[in-house]
Amino acid sequence: MKNNPSSHGVNPLSGTLTRRGFIGTASRAAAAAFAVAGLDSQSQEPGQRPPKPDGVAVLNPRCRVPVGLIIDDSTCLVNLNRFAMPQFDRAHRGNNPAYKKPWRDWPPEIPDGFVRRFAEWSIATGVKGKYSVVPYPACVGRLDRLLPGWSHSELEDSLNLVRTLVAQNWDIHPEMITHTRVIDLRTGQPYPDDSLAYMENWDWSAGKSAAELADYLAYALQILKNAGLTCEGITTPGGFGSRARPQLARATLEAVRSVFGAQVPHYFRDVHDKGDESVAPRVELASGLDSPDPKCVVSVIGCTGDWTGGWDCSEPEGADRFISSDLKTGRMVEVIQRGDPAMMLCHWTGIYWNGHELGFKILQEVVRRLHARYDNLVWMKLSELARYWAARELTRIATESGICRFDAPFACRDFTVELHKPVSAEPKLRTDQQTIAFREVGDRLKLVSGTWCRENSKSVFCFDLPAGTSRLVI
Repeated sequence: MKNNPSSHGVNPLSGTLTRRGFIGTASRAAAAAFAVAGLDSQSQEPGQRPPKPDGVAVLNPRCRVPVGLIIDDSTCLVNLNRFAMPQFDRAHRGNNPAYKKPWRDWPPEIPDGFVRRFAEWSIATGVKGKYSVVPYPACVGRLDRLLPGWSHSELEDSLNLVRTLVAQNWDIHPEMITHTRVIDLRTGQPYPDDSLAYMENWDWSAGKSAAELADYLAYALQILKNAGLTCEGITTPGGFGSRARPQLARATLEAVRSVFGAQVPHYFRDVHDKGDESVAPRVELASGLDSPDPKCVVSVIGCTGDWTGGWDCSEPEGADRFISSDLKTGRMVEVIQRGDPAMMLCHWTGIYWNGHELGFKILQEVVRRLHARYDNLVWMKLSELARYWAARELTRIATESGICRFDAPFACRDFTVELHKPVSAEPKLRTDQQTIAFREVGDRLKLVSGTWCRENSKSVFCFDLPAGTSRLVI
């Protein structure tokens, strides 16, 4: 739920980047206050970085612009907004009109038939991204135990659909534990305090240590692991972590590595839906780059608001906000034209839109327009994007006579580099295990792994970068 302060808009006291489209005067003022205090409002602790190489540039994968879709508030069967709305209203003590919508009229379920149709559409069109699975949705029930209102077989069928079909093109994230009430990890039950102080979306995470947040994230991740799902990252609901950003980054690193052993954990917390600020991923807390156990965590940033109908089934703003019908304007056009990864935001409840599927229809049109306008896009899961950016920023690159050496803490597919010199011999990639000869192609848009092309006095190479040392012999 990210399109207003209840979910990722965060309340005006939370400061800095807002997520889910709520970027107002109050949050900009808070960011300014952080800057005056000498604090990084994005709370990035980059960690180690290798020196920048001379004469070599790492480009986007296959010289294409990464695009993706970030889906929040999804889970198995439960239509999250119906059950969350009265809890949000109670937390605000009935004083916020945003939570007075007719939730009793909304269906309790988003059926698996719709999930299957959406997943099959994404496979057919190549659309990839992130799909949340809230582990204990709105306190209705735990996905690894019991979901009251549905049979055991219905829950298992729904989980199996995510495991076998959805996961083909989508990373699975927990979106904290409930997306509403904070869970007491000692009892597994919500705290009795139902005020904003004990709601995941609002105040609870402020002031928490990295260890406390890591325990909370690990609890959410373990539920999904128990349910047979695999995660390399997490999504934060609402303002969760907005006032504990360094702690959130470290907690994600530790929790995802601990529960799933992921090499490159990542998280989604922030959105820039306007302006010129970069929306490229932030590689944080890099350490041990020359050791057998390199570490980092990647913050993936969304570039649009949710203009498909929002978490609360509000009136959609439509496809034009993403890309206009004449294909010339829109936020996606702005971001793609400057070469930044363009990760769109939407909410599962708005995609389904109480059975009317308004958000789904908008997304289908947005994807059709993007494919009509561009031939240089590559759809990526968030984990794929995070791994590429980690390799891009943390690989040590050095040139010597006729050789470009790569010392990579993390392996990466379709690693693409531009050398500011022509090639005078047949280029090869040498590792400790093998030597691979490159095949020349006519231009950069024809690049796939194991190919290269000439561009005047430059040469562009695309290859699967192995962890450890490799050498490009030119």
